[in-house]
Amino acid sequence: MRIAITGGTGFVGRHLARQLVSEGHEAVLIARGLDGRDTEIRSLPNSSFFPIGTDDEDKLAHAFALCDGVAHCAGINREIGEQTYCRVHIEGTRNVVNAARRAGVKKVALLSFLRARPRCGSPYHESKWAAEEIVRASGLDYTILKAGVIYGKGDHMLDHLSHAFHTFPVFALVGLSEKPVRPTAVEDVVRVLQAALIEGRLSRKTVTVTGPEEMSLGEAVRRVARATGKRPFMFRLPLFAHYFFAWCFERTMTIPLVSLAQVRILSEGIAEPMPPCERLPDDLVPRIPFTEGQIRRGLPEPTRFGLKDCRCFASIPGQTKVGL
Repeated sequence: MRIAITGGTGFVGRHLARQLVSEGHEAVLIARGLDGRDTEIRSLPNSSFFPIGTDDEDKLAHAFALCDGVAHCAGINREIGEQTYCRVHIEGTRNVVNAARRAGVKKVALLSFLRARPRCGSPYHESKWAAEEIVRASGLDYTILKAGVIYGKGDHMLDHLSHAFHTFPVFALVGLSEKPVRPTAVEDVVRVLQAALIEGRLSRKTVTVTGPEEMSLGEAVRRVARATGKRPFMFRLPLFAHYFFAWCFERTMTIPLVSLAQVRILSEGIAEPMPPCERLPDDLVPRIPFTEGQIRRGLPEPTRFGLKDCRCFASIPGQTKVGL
């Protein structure tokens, strides 16, 4: 089968593409081409790369030609310039849906967020919900994955925690009380996307995709620290302080250590969907545990944060500009 993937060079997108190709399918990678973390993905065998965003319906329709399904994985967790939540999550999803209809695509799978919902005061959550509603009203066959924290090789969570632990002797936990989280391995998310797109399962369903074990956010962070071999001093910091630091990180780092949207996400906990939605059938329920061994398989090279992570140095020759 031929599957198009928006955000095809991003974290989930490239894992999905590699798995599809390994099973004999064809992947059509759609991305703006600014993510430099894995340049090899653009020359993946049995795939094609379209350096476009989701803001051009005509180009998307051309890229979707002869595709059996679309995995809509494109998204942002902070706004930069014209890349706003409205433009990427809402208008981008509308363009994807319209282009899919024009190209005769049979199935769209949307990767959404576990607690995306309307009228909650968070532009990130609200725009993700609006994207869900566009897909549900599209008239196309669809599956919507409401996923929580997704981790694995090349993600932001393990990458930034690892760099933080190798840079700072202390680490500030979000808020003054513990919140629950269910980390989900990217391999499990890919398995659900494949079931929807290749096997035609989960038709017209919105499903919860969360990991097999619920734990506190603090415990999840401590497991990552142990996997890196570091023992930073951990302490709790009020939410207002995290919002302040996130505001600063968004303006100074190419990929923020934490964004404003992520602070809101972490402050709520990431274990139960909001609003409630359907559970996965037993054979698709995520089963990979968040163990230290599994964490180590996803860790990046043990390096510190440096000048390359600052936006003001990102365009210096020899530096790689990523995450925008």
